[in-house]
Amino acid sequence: MKVVAFNGSPRKGGNTEHLLKKVLETIEAAGIETELVHIGGKKVHGCMACQKCFENKDGKCSIDNDFVNECIEKMVEADGIILGSPTYFANVSTEIKALIDRAGYVTLANGALLKRKVGAAVVAVRRGGGTQVYDSINRLFGISQMFTAGSTYWNIGYGLNPGEVENDNEAMQNMVNLGENMVWFLQKTAQK
Repeated sequence: MKVVAFNGSPRKGGNTEHLLKKVLETIEAAGIETELVHIGGKKVHGCMACQKCFENKDGKCSIDNDFVNECIEKMVEADGIILGSPTYFANVSTEIKALIDRAGYVTLANGALLKRKVGAAVVAVRRGGGTQVYDSINRLFGISQMFTAGSTYWNIGYGLNPGEVENDNEAMQNMVNLGENMVWFLQKTAQK
């Protein structure tokens, strides 16, 4: 089994990364392979609604000058997917939005490639708008026929400066609980 997490923050070592690492640490402790992919701050194009993914049906986006196709491949191969984003003007980062749109479209066009995988949203926020980010990410999971893992509360951590989220004890515990819930779900639904 494998869980892949995508960090949509351009801040290396930022709060989104801290939250994702806490979840992945818990999943790794249960013996499940994990991978953290940094997409924030990289060249990532938004969806052009060209519909080529529905024409080609090759599991790839027609935009091939960034690494989103590599991300889509990782999502398809994984059993669990975590999307992490900072809160920018009460929504996801542009990189996460591009990944949601393009991966969502490509995987739907190719027979619901994410169907029955376990998904989770992880959000870093300074003050407000985090629930909108949480909802935006979870909509991909619903449209893709995935199962959404939850925690004790929404998977949101508060902090501004890199690492400040570590002082949000409730958020850090929620990340542990999220990791435990993903592990439980993955183990219960594993193909025998």
